[in-house]
Amino acid sequence: MAKKVVIDKYKEWQALCLEMQADTPALINETPAEKAARIKRLEANPEDWFVYYFPKYCTSAPADFHKKATARLIKNAEWYEVRAWSRELAKSARAMMEFIYLSMTKRVQNVLLVSNSNENACRLLLPFKTCFEKNKRLISDYGEQVTYGKWEASEFTTQAGCSFRALGWGQSPRGTRKDNVRPDGIIIDDIDTDEECRNEDIMTAKINWIEQALIGTRSISNPIRILVNGNIIHENCAVKKLSKKADKFDIVNIRDENGKSTWASKNKESDIDRVLSLISYESAQKEYFNNPMDGGDTFRDLKDGKVPRLDSCHVCIYADPATSNKDVTSGSHKAVGIVAQKGFDYFVVKVFLDTMSNAKFVDCLFECYNYCRTHKVEGVRVYIENNSLQNPFYEQVLLPMIYARANETKIFLPITGDDRDKKDKYTRIEGTLEPINRLGHLIFNEAESEDPNMKRLKAQFKNFTRKQKRMDGPDMVEGAVFKLRETEAVESIGSFESFKKVNSKRF
Repeated sequence: MAKKVVIDKYKEWQALCLEMQADTPALINETPAEKAARIKRLEANPEDWFVYYFPKYCTSAPADFHKKATARLIKNAEWYEVRAWSRELAKSARAMMEFIYLSMTKRVQNVLLVSNSNENACRLLLPFKTCFEKNKRLISDYGEQVTYGKWEASEFTTQAGCSFRALGWGQSPRGTRKDNVRPDGIIIDDIDTDEECRNEDIMTAKINWIEQALIGTRSISNPIRILVNGNIIHENCAVKKLSKKADKFDIVNIRDENGKSTWASKNKESDIDRVLSLISYESAQKEYFNNPMDGGDTFRDLKDGKVPRLDSCHVCIYADPATSNKDVTSGSHKAVGIVAQKGFDYFVVKVFLDTMSNAKFVDCLFECYNYCRTHKVEGVRVYIENNSLQNPFYEQVLLPMIYARANETKIFLPITGDDRDKKDKYTRIEGTLEPINRLGHLIFNEAESEDPNMKRLKAQFKNFTRKQKRMDGPDMVEGAVFKLRETEAVESIGSFESFKKVNSKRF
């Protein structure tokens, strides 16, 4: 078995070498002056430097978040950044290009690459090592980089004078020096595992090791660049814990707050749709949206059922626009839903729940209203959350768009802003919805069970915890239930007053 592992690793190294050599032919028709001018120009423009020396990795134009992150790292010699970037956003590849650039331009001399195990750290260091060995353009411009002596998978020093060492967490990094230079670059990549994140003792030990043993190897008087790569796979993960001390915590999901690809030149919308269609909502949130959903215990069982005729129910449409002028980058889901009440039961009839543009949000409002008209519902009200945060957004953005759509369609929505001052979201949702769900009175339309929006809503209920970021669906349902109860209370008071008036002589 051990022999097979060695053979597999050798084949992997050979393949990398052949790819690197084929992809990086050196220029041969330059004069020394032209070559020097080109190198100077490239070094002054890191993005151009990456494209020239790493064409294999630069097959798509970088996104703005790539360029801004690189600029921060290169500009600041003393810097600590945590990048919680989704899968498929080139975390490791960009870090490799950045630190090779820093090493060749003499800005770092001693780099540690740390991962969840030594084996994984060596795997992540392999492309660095292969580049120094076989990248023809790099060798042509900066000279041979392989040094005789210690040139191993886990540790090597280039001719340019920069050492690289792979470490698994828990290994001793103490005494890690290159001549008299302590580490001035640390890359922490893929440090978290699902199993370790579930163990509080292990996570405490891991963070202590990073802060004490690893970062403790640095010099007090000399600057260091620390880069943490990963995504938030658990509420207890190292990436999230380390972000509290970072100069910059950069969260980038596969899609932005408007539901668009954050790296459109590489990840097309249709390709993202295809990938997400093959995995569960919970898995997608964890791997591509930095939103781990590890299960809640508030709504353990959800009930599907048949919805009675809507014209026999009290019905309302409730909408949570999520974004506001004060929180334009929240990335929260917008939610629009139809909730019906009959007796003690509350039915979630239809829902739209996703990251969506304002125009799509307005479309969903009209679609829900038309759905109610088709089912002969009279007197349905449309409530839109309009608390102190939403108010400017509601008045300045949403209402003008809704009025414009009404003029186009000649359909005028009976809209009322929900001005209720909503306190703690978790407490409010738990207090209103948990009892009726526990008693079997919160029912999800079985006819919509395969609809992606309904699946997202039920996933948010099942993973509902105080720490959960995504509560937009349950929040919408709570708003609808509150309004239905409010209407019921008003009607009950009116009925009682009529009863008193009719029977006043008897009292």
